[in-house]
Amino acid sequence: MQILLVEDDQALADSLTEALRREGFTTNHVASGRAAILAAETDTPDLVILDLGLPDMDGLDVLKHLQKSKTPLLVLVLTARNTTEDKVSGLNRGADDYLAKPFEMSELLARLRALERRTALNQATGITIGPVTLDTVNCTASLDGKVIDLARREFMLLKALMENPGRVLSRNKLESSLYSWGEELSSNSIEVHIHHLRKKISTDFIRTIRGIGYTIRDE
Repeated sequence: MQILLVEDDQALADSLTEALRREGFTTNHVASGRAAILAAETDTPDLVILDLGLPDMDGLDVLKHLQKSKTPLLVLVLTARNTTEDKVSGLNRGADDYLAKPFEMSELLARLRALERRTALNQATGITIGPVTLDTVNCTASLDGKVIDLARREFMLLKALMENPGRVLSRNKLESSLYSWGEELSSNSIEVHIHHLRKKISTDFIRTIRGIGYTIRDE
């Protein structure tokens, strides 16, 4: 799951990013409302953790903008505003959950997992193209009915491609789905993951569109 973290407290943002990374989340961090809106429009995340006390605009106004997105966004509001009125206001504007500061990391992670499960239940649990089937709830893949052993990023890459059959996804687009902003990665990271997937599945399941990106044929 790709998370957009909107938090102007750099120390807290660094701590959250590291904790979320350890739990398997890909986290992109911005420190202002306008940056959050731009980031969501440029590369739509799966979930937004949104602080309301931002330096350039009210977080509730950011929430309003996010809910206008063509792709529905899960939003967990994270804020020092903890009155009932603040909570109701956030939920009424489209937030999916609300967590007041200070908070325990275990509670934040539990709430994120709950939102993740809810999303999975609202979506198809399986994607099948040709001989390959993805179980998006249990994060497993199978080839001709036999489970394939995939690393986390290999699964995420395969999922991104299989959710967009027939569409060519650029290398940059795939990198943004797998890695957090600012995370150090080698120049051929995507190519390495594609190579491993082809060895585990087949050489022609994922097609290279030279100079553009990768695609899976819509069958």
